[in-house]
Amino acid sequence: MHAAEERLEELGSLRSLSALNEKMVLLRLLGRLDEAMVVANEAVRQARFTGDREQLLGARIRRAQVLQYQGKADEAVVELTSCADEAQGREWTALEAFAVQNRGKVYFDVKDYDNALADMTAAVFLREKMGASAAEIEGALTAVAVVQGLRDAEREGARSPEEQSGSGSGGPAADDR
Repeated sequence: MHAAEERLEELGSLRSLSALNEKMVLLRLLGRLDEAMVVANEAVRQARFTGDREQLLGARIRRAQVLQYQGKADEAVVELTSCADEAQGREWTALEAFAVQNRGKVYFDVKDYDNALADMTAAVFLREKMGASAAEIEGALTAVAVVQGLRDAEREGARSPEEQSGSGSGGPAADDR
């Protein structure tokens, strides 16, 4: 964390979009979420002024990450969905993957494993489509495996002991008659 603090000092009062984005990430990692949101909003405003839609979309996705860390899952999902839709419409696959992956993380945080799994899986396909590195795809596949494992464990835990063993009247054998 000391390195993050030092880097924040180095960035000082720099106001370029890249400096603002870096400050926001560092503040988020340091848990200084209110400050991170102020900087994230500033980055979004600045990106709007440049007229570069891709930079604006990236800034909005990073701002949604701050919302997630602030525990504002519903707001983060709405923003990330809007970003994913815009990226898809403009065929910006990398930004679409970034938005969908982050939306999956929000769903994961609120234990909505079905939606998390759908988004994580979609992110894998998007990364493959854009020709991402093997390491990036491997990381995305690992996320899919983790979410799928938790979802399956949650479903297994929700079943009665009779259903789990297959000996209950509602088990698969009863359905096969």
